[in-house]
Amino acid sequence: MNKTKKMIKNLIIFILLIILTFYIILKDQDVTQILSLVKNAKYQYILIAVLCMCIYVIGEAVNIRRTLKILNEKITFISSIKYALIGFFFSGITPAASGGQPMQIYYMHKEKITVANSTLALLINLSSMQVVTISIALISVIFNYKYLNQPLVILFVIGIVLNATALTLLLIAIFSKRILNKLINFVIKIMKKFKIRNIEEKQKRLEEEIAKYQNSSDYIKNNKLVILKTLITTYIQFIAFYSVSYWVYCSFGLSGHNIVQITTIQSMLYATVSGIPSPGAVGVSEGGFIAIFASILPENMINGVMLLARGINFYLLIIVSMIVTIINILMQKKLKKEE
Repeated sequence: MNKTKKMIKNLIIFILLIILTFYIILKDQDVTQILSLVKNAKYQYILIAVLCMCIYVIGEAVNIRRTLKILNEKITFISSIKYALIGFFFSGITPAASGGQPMQIYYMHKEKITVANSTLALLINLSSMQVVTISIALISVIFNYKYLNQPLVILFVIGIVLNATALTLLLIAIFSKRILNKLINFVIKIMKKFKIRNIEEKQKRLEEEIAKYQNSSDYIKNNKLVILKTLITTYIQFIAFYSVSYWVYCSFGLSGHNIVQITTIQSMLYATVSGIPSPGAVGVSEGGFIAIFASILPENMINGVMLLARGINFYLLIIVSMIVTIINILMQKKLKKEE
């Protein structure tokens, strides 16, 4: 019940942020003209953009399933897509995307996937995403630095630093046994201070899970090809994700900038806003899009392009992932009732 209440609370905050964002952006605009532009967009390019988002989701599902299968977990391809969408939904509605991985682990555990293996699979996937985000953004900024104004330069640097810090912590969590054991001891001390019941039992269970996790981690370290495959899949996944803006650009009948230029500029925007602790980076993504594409897109079209691009690469996926999450919750409640 508490989990449901927290989810509803986060969802309400998320919706209020969306309303506020679009009110600020559209309050001085001719909304009818913007909607007319969106309505007249070429649907073949919009379909390509939607297919790119399908590649994005499938890429994450493939990465999750690959690692779990190597760790001898039974998982179907449909289940891995479900976990990918659940992660996207909870990441989207929680600050700094903090809810995605814990909820994926929670639902995997309910379906008999061990916490140690699901944690490791998600940490490897998340580390791969950080590597790809940082590397593409740093290469892109060399060629596209002129599109960043001073505030965006500052935000870009902050975004890269935050992503690099997160990557460092993830690599420590995956590969450093000593630091991980220190973390366990720290957690146990906190539990003792709060006088939590059955600490010895909880400590034993936690240490057993960590031992399994470390064995899994050692197994992955000895199978480096898995990490390479994960990285390659993630590069494909993120290039498809970044290219959504280009296909929307084409759908409005615009030309003059090629797919590489638009995709790399979008990668800079993503690196800039991804570290900001706003649910789904709502507000900063929309404002950042308008700021970074201001010199590329016509003034009378920029809001329409932003609305459609953001609608496809974020809001559409949030709606789909929310439906999948609700269906999964209802199915699990039904199974629990039957048991």
